[in-house]
Amino acid sequence: MSGARVAATPPRRREGGVMNKPRGRVAVAIMLTLSLLWLFPLLWAVLNSFRNYGYTQAHGYLSFGGWTLGNYQHVWQDGQLGKYFVNSLIITVPAVILTLLLSSMVAFVLARFRFRFGLPLLAIFLAANLLPPQALLIPVFRIYREIPLPLAMSDTGHLLGSYWGLIAINVAFQLGFCTFVLTNYMKTLPLEIYEAAEVDGASVWRQYWQITMPLVRPALAALATLEVTWIYNEFFWATVLLGGQGDKFPITSALNNLKGQYFTDYNLLSAGSVLVALPVLVVFFVLQKQLVAGLTLGSTKG
Repeated sequence: MSGARVAATPPRRREGGVMNKPRGRVAVAIMLTLSLLWLFPLLWAVLNSFRNYGYTQAHGYLSFGGWTLGNYQHVWQDGQLGKYFVNSLIITVPAVILTLLLSSMVAFVLARFRFRFGLPLLAIFLAANLLPPQALLIPVFRIYREIPLPLAMSDTGHLLGSYWGLIAINVAFQLGFCTFVLTNYMKTLPLEIYEAAEVDGASVWRQYWQITMPLVRPALAALATLEVTWIYNEFFWATVLLGGQGDKFPITSALNNLKGQYFTDYNLLSAGSVLVALPVLVVFFVLQKQLVAGLTLGSTKG
């Protein structure tokens, strides 16, 4: 009798799963709604990029029709996006590499060694992320105008209007965040690894380059994905520091050239925006596994 009664009673886990089904459906519905709201501007821009400007002016942007591929051809040829893509590449690749390299060095020192001003030093690196760029516009502009550079490095003869200045400001603003993330990540590495390395006679540089860097590869890949997105899409400093050097503008600043003096063809601008977003999407999908692994690493510890 008792055995039959126990067998007839459903497991608690099963009851809990049944009771959680409505909650799961509500959560899925909420996430689906938020995803559609998030993707709607992007999907609408893609849709309008294939439409003729004259048709949308006559029938409105909520209409359907006037399909064409001429917007992409016009943007690529007349907008000279190929040249601006190269400019973005010249700025983004060195800035990302320098940011990850310098931040990993600082993070290694802060995580590996204990000294009196370690925490204040980390706070100083983070301070740059707490200030809005607009607050530093005037002093940075004046400093860049006074720093000389050889003509082989800058057409203007100073840091203002050169790629070097834009790379430096991007590295400066992104260094604090990367240092903070890598410091916390390196602190989770076992100290026994470094003790064994010291017994074997490994120098500090070897401990950093041959031991620490391979172990923090997932975090570096995640940060690389984020940094490529942020630096590639940076607009404010590129517009200000490059000044009248229009030929050096990155792709995001070059989108301003698609705006007319009296009216703006938003279908043309949508086509340009889609082309600008493609490299970032490619980088994201290529490094998607590393990004997720770097962001979730350590979430199951403790």
